[in-house]
Amino acid sequence: MNPQANSFSDMLKRIFDFLVALMALLVLSPVLLVVTLMIKTGSPGPVFYRGVRVGLQGVLFRIYKFRTMVIDAEKLGGSATAEDDPRITPIGKFLRRHKLDELPQFLNVLAGDMSLVGARPEVQKYVDTYSTEERAILELRPGITDWASIWNSNEAAVLEGSKDPEKTYEELIRPTKLALQLFYARNHSLSTDVRILFHTFCKLLIEDWTPRELVPYGKVRQYKMISQVPTQQ
Repeated sequence: MNPQANSFSDMLKRIFDFLVALMALLVLSPVLLVVTLMIKTGSPGPVFYRGVRVGLQGVLFRIYKFRTMVIDAEKLGGSATAEDDPRITPIGKFLRRHKLDELPQFLNVLAGDMSLVGARPEVQKYVDTYSTEERAILELRPGITDWASIWNSNEAAVLEGSKDPEKTYEELIRPTKLALQLFYARNHSLSTDVRILFHTFCKLLIEDWTPRELVPYGKVRQYKMISQVPTQQ
């Protein structure tokens, strides 16, 4: 693709992102208000979590999420979060289960820090381990959803029961996640974005929904299932 065509495609994607994010915030405003009240009455602390993530071209930004953990949770544990993590508040469990904690990221899309579709933004320590090939992921804005998000739509459930969620994430989830993020980086387009958004919506409604693009990658194994296999005497 020549530079002019690529620039035009990027402009269309940005316009699409902005309009959809703005419409989503307007339509979902009653939900956002209800979630805000739930968090304020459910536990002490701010409504939003504003973690530092690595964005386009490696530039750091603050990602917006509804807070689902206790105050200063990052000082009490790692970035990988299992479903049975004691840092998660009762309201937080509900928000995470239904993906409601991700809704404020439409604000990041409006600001231009994120796109609707793109690799999920990582913390610096994981970006520092990217290979030269994997750094192609940083050439696009990170997104709210992507192929990897559909492949593994409930990371916390996969990590449940792990004594070391960080290590389990790195061994069980991250290799396939990176492969799918690179797959998107090499094959991205506005039509692909629309397709991913459609499949994301279907995944929210049907847990076992699997797009044909993800069939070769199989289903992510659950750690709690592996850890419960009895050992031979």
